[in-house]
Amino acid sequence: MSEIRFTDGEALRVGTIICLGRNYKEHVKEMGRDLPTQPILFLKPASSIIHDGETIHTPPFSSRLHHEVELVAVVGSDGKHISKEKAMSHIAGYAVGLDMTLRDVQERAIKNGWPWSVAKGFDTSAPLSNAVRAETVPDPHVLNIELKVNGKVRQSSNTSNMIFRLDFLVEYISSIFRLEKGDLIFTGTPEGVDRTLSGDTLEASIEKVGRLAVTVG
Repeated sequence: MSEIRFTDGEALRVGTIICLGRNYKEHVKEMGRDLPTQPILFLKPASSIIHDGETIHTPPFSSRLHHEVELVAVVGSDGKHISKEKAMSHIAGYAVGLDMTLRDVQERAIKNGWPWSVAKGFDTSAPLSNAVRAETVPDPHVLNIELKVNGKVRQSSNTSNMIFRLDFLVEYISSIFRLEKGDLIFTGTPEGVDRTLSGDTLEASIEKVGRLAVTVG
């Protein structure tokens, strides 16, 4: 069973993992893409989750594995057509996540108009820290976010740079998918994404949320 673990000992079974593409302006620039006018969504299977201290495995059909550090929101109660005003009450907590991406596979999919499922949803593509309770993070939109590879900073930004804020995202997502307890929302990555190699150690951190360390196999 794939689960999200809280620092207080509770664990929730993970349902749907909903991810945001292109949610930081500088990342959009570095990828050479247009700024989105509405959220770009894609999904990962719950089976893609690994936890702190575990290993990312690159499939043999890819040679360009990229890191993407993200703030992850944990859905704590079910809802459909949730308003912005009530959105944050449906968030139970926050975690540090990595959206590991097979960039060569993704670029081929984009070129051919194919879905991103293989590039984004392969086994071990969603490393996840333990979650903290939402009430311990007064504002998720003012948090420093960082990723180090082998001790060197690759990504460093602040969640204030998100294009679409979490309250809007919950409203938007729940107008399409019914949100359920245990669902995860990966809120997008800042600039600095780059290739990782076998043997690399990835250390991700988000202010007030926590840390995550994994290796690339």
